[in-house]
Amino acid sequence: MIMAAPFPHLTLQSLHTHTHTHTRVCGCCGPLRPRYKRLVDNIFPEDPKDGLVKSDMEKLTFYAVSAPEKLDRIGAYLAERLSRDVVRHRYGYVVIAMEALDQLLMACHSQSIKPFVESFLHMVAKLLESREPDLQVLGTNSFVKFANIEEDTPSYHRRYDFFVSQFSAMCHSTHEDPETCSRIRVAGIKGLQGVVRKTVNDELQAIIWEPQHMDKLIPSMLFNMQDNEDSESRRDKEYENPASLAESCFRELLGRAAYGNMNNAVHPVLVHLDNHRLWDPNDFAVSCFRIIMYSIQAQHSHHVIQQVLSHLDTHSKNTPRVRAGIVQVLLETVAIAAKGSIGPTVLEVFNTLLKHLRMSVDFELGDGSRRNSASSLSSTRTKESEERIVQNAIIQTIGFFGGNLPDYQRAEVMMFIMGKVPVYGTPCHTLDTGTKRIQAMLLSSLIMVTSGFKCKTMCAGLPVAFLEPLCSISLMEDSELRQLVLEILHNIIDRHDNRAKLRGIRIIPNVAALKIKREKISKQDVVFMKKHGQQLYRHIYLGCKEEDNVEKNFELLFTALALITIELANEEVMIDLIRLSIALQDMVLANEENMPMFIRCGIMALVAAYLNFLSQMIANPPFCQHVSKVIEMRNLDAPYLLPEHVFREKCVLPDALDRDDVGLYFQTADLAEALSVPGYNVERLAVPYIPQVTEEDRLPRRKSFVDTISLQVDILSNSLPDQSQLAEEITFETLKKAIDTTGLEEQERERRRQVMEKFQKAPFEEIAAHCESKANMLHDRLAQIFELTIRPPPSPSGTVTVTSGHAQYQSVPVYEMKFPDLCVY
Repeated sequence: MIMAAPFPHLTLQSLHTHTHTHTRVCGCCGPLRPRYKRLVDNIFPEDPKDGLVKSDMEKLTFYAVSAPEKLDRIGAYLAERLSRDVVRHRYGYVVIAMEALDQLLMACHSQSIKPFVESFLHMVAKLLESREPDLQVLGTNSFVKFANIEEDTPSYHRRYDFFVSQFSAMCHSTHEDPETCSRIRVAGIKGLQGVVRKTVNDELQAIIWEPQHMDKLIPSMLFNMQDNEDSESRRDKEYENPASLAESCFRELLGRAAYGNMNNAVHPVLVHLDNHRLWDPNDFAVSCFRIIMYSIQAQHSHHVIQQVLSHLDTHSKNTPRVRAGIVQVLLETVAIAAKGSIGPTVLEVFNTLLKHLRMSVDFELGDGSRRNSASSLSSTRTKESEERIVQNAIIQTIGFFGGNLPDYQRAEVMMFIMGKVPVYGTPCHTLDTGTKRIQAMLLSSLIMVTSGFKCKTMCAGLPVAFLEPLCSISLMEDSELRQLVLEILHNIIDRHDNRAKLRGIRIIPNVAALKIKREKISKQDVVFMKKHGQQLYRHIYLGCKEEDNVEKNFELLFTALALITIELANEEVMIDLIRLSIALQDMVLANEENMPMFIRCGIMALVAAYLNFLSQMIANPPFCQHVSKVIEMRNLDAPYLLPEHVFREKCVLPDALDRDDVGLYFQTADLAEALSVPGYNVERLAVPYIPQVTEEDRLPRRKSFVDTISLQVDILSNSLPDQSQLAEEITFETLKKAIDTTGLEEQERERRRQVMEKFQKAPFEEIAAHCESKANMLHDRLAQIFELTIRPPPSPSGTVTVTSGHAQYQSVPVYEMKFPDLCVY
């Protein structure tokens, strides 16, 4: 009996052909398999070296596009085949499968692609888990292609945690073959870049910015950026350089960071620099933050600065070199951010830097009790030099940041820094040496902040709240501090960059050759000199006679006088400057304070150099003639009274100055006669200049903490009225003092300054106790007044008295009550 063939449509020839073509399919049952499986099987050649069968791949692609509901099955079947081939090490078919997957992904863009993507990612994960570098690179390349595809709808359930971890591990590959290691690292970086591109634009994938992912992404990139050795030699190779690719990916990631993600992106950078000890040296740290600042959006700059500031706080007790490295990184960040507005971060930056500056000085001077031991001498010097590195870095950062701020912000910063400088009459909680170091550091910071500052009016550049403490420091017994103060004044007063032309104290033969830039003095500056000119003259006068003055002090004093003449001098101010010069000369000749001869000759040389400059600025021939005659006489008979001679090391100084030799000194009468022209009030030259006496002159130059407290107690006790003084006898002297109001404004201003400083710098408990005592005193006074004026009306029922804790009523007879007159009729 002949049985009919089960598949009459399948001929022998076709069966032979089918069996030959699909040797991996179970015999003649191939036609029974689903069509999508047959289409998938057809794309694989017998020999994997032949590659993907393009014609069959086109059929599969057409089928997938026509029937998108079959995509998930196609993907699952391809994943099954790929997993089997990976286990059996048939890597040629693995390559073909991934190529087919890539083409299907590029061709299909429907909603049904979601399940297919899951199968695709599962296959990529299989490749990444293998230990074969070629398979890892193959899976990464497929994932990167997938990452560049823009899907129509967002993914609600897809997560990339595994890929972040696996790609990060590949970025840290330590394969023994350098080329293979580099290929794996490049693949890992590209994979991370693909994850970033796939997730940052998907609002549902914001989880990628969470710390658990950023703590893997960022260090992986930094690790490769840090390992940039032999990068030059690798450029000519066929494979890419991991360092440059990691930097590109790092920039792309930061550029995509939004407002709320900035902190999560920067914090891993700081942790990586800590873990790998990259703050000393800090070349790589500086490079990283340059990349960060130039990659992020400008409005996010303050986030980075705040992160670095807080990191500096956490390392406040670390080694000096680590702190200096962090400060230098901060310098790079603020140098870039200062070009744009960074808002309230400005004062926070300066406050933190000044706090660490004070801490550095305290650390430097903290081991003072152990400095005398020979064993710790070398370590102490090393510590001091390292702390100086920190301090210089902080000052440089303050100056660079302040120098790039707008003028209105720079003025605020100047006031802010000046408020931190210990001045006269304020308690200093550190040692004298530490206080001096803090003052010098803060003044050096002010020099850098004020450098290039061009204020439109002196009232804006030197407000009272800034000028008074600055001048107070200029009277301290330290030549270095006085030099710093004068340099700050130069920066503010010199608005036309004339200081460089006046450098060095000398007799200038031709001032016109200096080509000094000058403008007519404004009305605001005239008002400023009327209010504060005497204060400037006073501090120049007192600063000249300090016994520790050196040549640089006299040079800076000469420059200060010359700049005041150029920027702020009208006819009235010039008369005052001449009076000041003559007063300095008279002070030297009188020598009531027994000044050293070098100081006396230095002041004489200063007066000669300045009057020579002033005479040529005025361009008055008789005035110039008198000054030139005196200078010529000094050249012949007393060269030690001229700056070119007295400041030489081997200059021979006289034992005394001959006051009778009139030709060696400038004469007021001759100067007045020379200036007897319209515009100059020559009569004022006859009035000797006497510096104003302020409260500062009554204070000792250096006070300890206890002295300052006792001084404050004296002021407070003196401010309370004494009962014996209330009934003071009125005499002629009392009326005279009441009418004489000179100096009252200065005293009132000084009193207000002391009150402001007390409430700004005193501890909170002290202020609270002071206010509480005043409030209690006020309540007591009010109670006394109410007791005298407001009494309860009389009552027949009596008054209540409390005795032994019991209330008792004492009745009052009506006839004993006292009623107001209007109530009695």
